[in-house]
Amino acid sequence: MAKNQTTKVVSAPSQAPAAAVAGQNFQNAASNPNSNQKLPKGVFWRLVGLAKPYQGLFITAIVTSIVLSLVAAGRPWLMQYTIDTYIGDKDESGLLTMTVLSFGALIVEVGIRYGFMYSSSWLGSSIIRDLRIKTFAHVLRSRLGFYDRTPIGTLTTRTISDIETIADTFSEGLLTILSDVLQLVAVLSIMCFLNWKLTLVSLAVLPVLLWFSYWFKEAVRKSFSETRTQVSRLNAFVQEHITGMAIVQIFNRQDEEYKRFVAINSELNDANLRGIFAYSVFFPVVEIVTAASLGLLVWYGSGQALAGTASVGVIVAFTQYINQLYRPIRMLADKFNTLQMGIVSSERVFKLLDADESIASNGNVVLNPIKGSVEFKDVRFAYNEPEWVLKGVSMKVEPGKSLALVGATGAGKSSIIGLLGRFYEYQEGDVLIDGVSVRDLAPDELHNYVGIILQDVFLFSGTVMDNITLFNPSITREKVEELAELTGIDTFIKGLPGGYEFDVRERGGALSSGQRQLVAFLRAMAYNPAILVLDEATASVDTETEGILQRATDHLMRGRTVIAVAHRLSTIMNADQILVMHQGEVVERGSHAELLAQGGRYAMLYHSQFEEGDAVDGVKVVETAVTAV
Repeated sequence: MAKNQTTKVVSAPSQAPAAAVAGQNFQNAASNPNSNQKLPKGVFWRLVGLAKPYQGLFITAIVTSIVLSLVAAGRPWLMQYTIDTYIGDKDESGLLTMTVLSFGALIVEVGIRYGFMYSSSWLGSSIIRDLRIKTFAHVLRSRLGFYDRTPIGTLTTRTISDIETIADTFSEGLLTILSDVLQLVAVLSIMCFLNWKLTLVSLAVLPVLLWFSYWFKEAVRKSFSETRTQVSRLNAFVQEHITGMAIVQIFNRQDEEYKRFVAINSELNDANLRGIFAYSVFFPVVEIVTAASLGLLVWYGSGQALAGTASVGVIVAFTQYINQLYRPIRMLADKFNTLQMGIVSSERVFKLLDADESIASNGNVVLNPIKGSVEFKDVRFAYNEPEWVLKGVSMKVEPGKSLALVGATGAGKSSIIGLLGRFYEYQEGDVLIDGVSVRDLAPDELHNYVGIILQDVFLFSGTVMDNITLFNPSITREKVEELAELTGIDTFIKGLPGGYEFDVRERGGALSSGQRQLVAFLRAMAYNPAILVLDEATASVDTETEGILQRATDHLMRGRTVIAVAHRLSTIMNADQILVMHQGEVVERGSHAELLAQGGRYAMLYHSQFEEGDAVDGVKVVETAVTAV
């Protein structure tokens, strides 16, 4: 029997239509993250709120930015004071003292700048670590219907690229902007204190720089939004086509898919080039404006110096202040883009986190021990209402009995499996295990009871042993080897280089489909579920592998409730009960002999698969019921 674990209670259940709307909204955001719409007011403060667990580090970064701006603005003033006071008076002793003091101020500034950069980068790194863990945990808990609507590449972009951009918001955006603004205030204050007229002349070209800064900010913002959209598209395209490369090559679509890739890549390149153009224009303009400001300073300052209204030290200090003034202005435009990029990325990540796609649970019922009865009561289900996939399905399987589902593709067989495992939420009726609604069982608890073996087996990159245990510490190597030997699967595993330590590679690509199926059966046996679901599990294996699987299934079925989906009727003829599905409804039910006697849809399916000469008294004796599924 299945092992019980402590029940975990998740959030309150959401209605399927609401979840569908949330998923659609997320998809809209994924395909067009900015759309020239105003960002929600709460996004910025929610972004800042990510630093709440690191208040001390955040405050340290802010304090160092304030001190840094004051120290940086003070160094030119020290030079002005040194030139006017000690050089003019030829005071060598005082000049040496001020030189040492200036050098000390420089060392202090370097140390503070290091502390600021380190603390802000540490803050950003800590935030993305937590946010990435939170995002991936949310993805793990999302229902399968969410993945039906969302490209894998899009989720990869959210979990990796977008969150990296959020980190830049703290290390290069928000805190750096604060530091630069404080430095601007400090520099302007000292310049006005020293000589307000010279300050006004030096800033005469500032409006030009401000206009170009605004243009640059908007141009880069649009370029970034377009770039992120194209990166997301490119990730989704590459992920999908690498996964489905066999289909591309089988149907000789390499040239066409290459052209599609080139088109998407070209759009990404064009978006990048628009950003490069903005940078290429803006920074030379800044240099020209800075040079013009220095020229005005020299022209007007020389006149004041000759008239005796301005000292040489002030003019020298102003040359440094102009660099300290225009450098932050130049960088502010870029940093505001970094901040805005972070806000856009934050909105995308927050939309993912806010999409209520989890399988909810109302209760904490623990079935201990679990008997294994399964019952559907007038269940109605639709992926997208009102397109009903199941239309009032009712059935019951007693503990330790077997039930087979047959019917044409699209009849609703796989949907029944999805609802039993709570991978999807049904709209009407109820699904019960031992008389308890699956909605009253936390998903973690439910999945201890139900084991599902699919036709298309997915293996993770790693060893055979890792794919069997899935790193569950309660499943020991001795237990796995015992089960493998008991079923005969150990022969195949020991024949691999390295045996249980053989690397199956991504998606199990180093194994054949039959070998992957053997690993899947052994995995199901190791987890020891009370209810076993077989979804065409042997439809694509060879005869030799099917024999091994039959022995494994014989062992796996003992004392368990079995629900089997099959197209080959030879695999389910001895099932205790057979349900014939058609367009989401149960149209026939009974044993193999009873259904043949009815002469209905099942009988038609049976006679279409077997020649009359192969049947004995209306029953073809081929394999034991369910065991080869």
